[in-house]
Amino acid sequence: MTKIKKLTETEVNPDTLNGQTLAYLGDAVYEVIIRRHLVKGGIVKPQILQREATHYVSAKAQAALLTKMQDEEMLTDDELAAFRRGRNAKSHTKAKNTSLKTYQLSTGFEAIMGYLDLLGKDDRVKELTKWCINTVEEDGLKDYDFE
Repeated sequence: MTKIKKLTETEVNPDTLNGQTLAYLGDAVYEVIIRRHLVKGGIVKPQILQREATHYVSAKAQAALLTKMQDEEMLTDDELAAFRRGRNAKSHTKAKNTSLKTYQLSTGFEAIMGYLDLLGKDDRVKELTKWCINTVEEDGLKDYDFE
């Protein structure tokens, strides 16, 4: 068995991290919030949870949400900078079941969430994810179709 190195957490300036690292964290931050929302909403069967979650967390959904956020000018300059770092990051994996553009937009979306989490801006993460949940549930993405 491989020995795990003991880590000591320190403050990290998210402005010094690459977009893929921010997206790695942001993916998990956003997914946990969505999963909690679905379970608290009364969905408890794993196969239904997985199917419902894709309406919020798929690359297509995240790309559409991000595009709508931009259209509504909801993001700060710093959040847009984090988005661009995520969108422009060189990926070592191939986009699955989606176009490269959609994958890049969703990576940028996740980078924003990771950026805000590392800054400790939990209220802003909650604000944006609440907006995302409301937008998805009110079918506010019908004009934003990504492949």
